[in-house]
Amino acid sequence: MTTTASAAASTTAPLADARALGLAHYAARGVLERVLTRHGVTFQQQIALRAAVTADTPRTPDALVAQVRDILKADPDAVRATLDELVAKGLLVADGTHLLPTDAGRELLAAAGAEIAPVSARIWGGIPTEDLAAAGRVLALVAERANAELAALDA
Repeated sequence: MTTTASAAASTTAPLADARALGLAHYAARGVLERVLTRHGVTFQQQIALRAAVTADTPRTPDALVAQVRDILKADPDAVRATLDELVAKGLLVADGTHLLPTDAGRELLAAAGAEIAPVSARIWGGIPTEDLAAAGRVLALVAERANAELAALDA
């Protein structure tokens, strides 16, 4: 009986596809965006700010644009506008040829991170490690293939 139940469960489990990936992404992003809105920043601003905060060395605006563009596949002009918004909010500051996170920028990321951490724990908690590993492998392969397709489209 256990074999039949396991076989039935494995044949009825949904297969991962682009729609399932998109639905999961937008559901999780929706949660994050609600938290970010309370902190006065957009998703794209948070990604750009995090890139500056986690950089090993200070980044030039062009380097930050390239990094955020690579992450979000966003238009470089839109990323530059986002960096300008972060400077205007006092979350990044120009220091010579570099953009550096301010204390306010670091504090905002820390506060948003602290607020989203228990929510993330509820979303991801209880998923078996082997399932997370399998999903991680599939998502890495999908990202690799999609990036190759983007490169071909840009060529």
